[in-house]
Amino acid sequence: MCAKSPTDAYAARVPVDEGGGGPTLLEVLRQRFPGSSSRTLRQMLASDRVRVNGAPERVAKRPIVATDQVEVVGKRARQPDPRVCILFEDDELIVVDKAAGLLTVPSPVVLHETAESFLNVYAGARSGDMRIHHVHRLDRDTSGVLVFAKGEYVRDRLQELFAVHDVERVYVAALRGKLRPPAGTFHSFLAEDRDLRVRVVANATLGKEAITRYRTTASGRRYSLLELSLETGRRHQVRVQLAEAGHPVLGDAMYDKGGEDPLGRLALHAKHLAFAHPRTGRRMTFTVEPPAAFRELQL
Repeated sequence: MCAKSPTDAYAARVPVDEGGGGPTLLEVLRQRFPGSSSRTLRQMLASDRVRVNGAPERVAKRPIVATDQVEVVGKRARQPDPRVCILFEDDELIVVDKAAGLLTVPSPVVLHETAESFLNVYAGARSGDMRIHHVHRLDRDTSGVLVFAKGEYVRDRLQELFAVHDVERVYVAALRGKLRPPAGTFHSFLAEDRDLRVRVVANATLGKEAITRYRTTASGRRYSLLELSLETGRRHQVRVQLAEAGHPVLGDAMYDKGGEDPLGRLALHAKHLAFAHPRTGRRMTFTVEPPAAFRELQL
């Protein structure tokens, strides 16, 4: 369940003069915030902090009548898209639970509908101000825990922790069949093809080392549930190693094309993330159990 974001917000109802031809929304904001510049007021509009009759409004020239209710919402009151559920936030970083189906960062095709973009809107970031930066990524169809940095310093320190594998990362996967043995370690080398598919290669001269420890937590006639701890963090690491072992993740359209898809999504969830806070050194631990569909899967 999501933790509530800090709330130092306010919702100020702006009185509208009942006489005259009716001011524009920008004029109403000038009445309410006489010390603010036009640029600041337009930023309020662009970041969805201004609401007319409960709905966000960005058009500065919109006429306002006496019956309209104009509210200005404080930065902290704005919530990101529900597909990024905030688990923790301080002045340095934000930890979220990302829903399946959402990209972590923009792509050439998808520019705005991403976890990073939603968090930048939530934070009210603008050119020249501190921005939200991704530290690592989850595949579009993988759900679970992600950390984002507020500013480049924290981003770089966190990425250093990921680079030396000083971060705990545990995934839950549902897969076809049963792994033998039920617990063990995958140790392989991975490389990307020209079409960005990842494949297992013979040695370190051809690819990057990938190590994943796994244990079976439940199994039945058709499917199994696994917990997988990443010693390294290569792209598509878990998906490729399980497919190579003959037990692909359910719903994996790339590495098990035409395979079973009982959950209607990739059955992979980033359950656990732990790391040292880049400023304080305090150990930060976040655990989000997989969605109910994982638990309700008829094994």
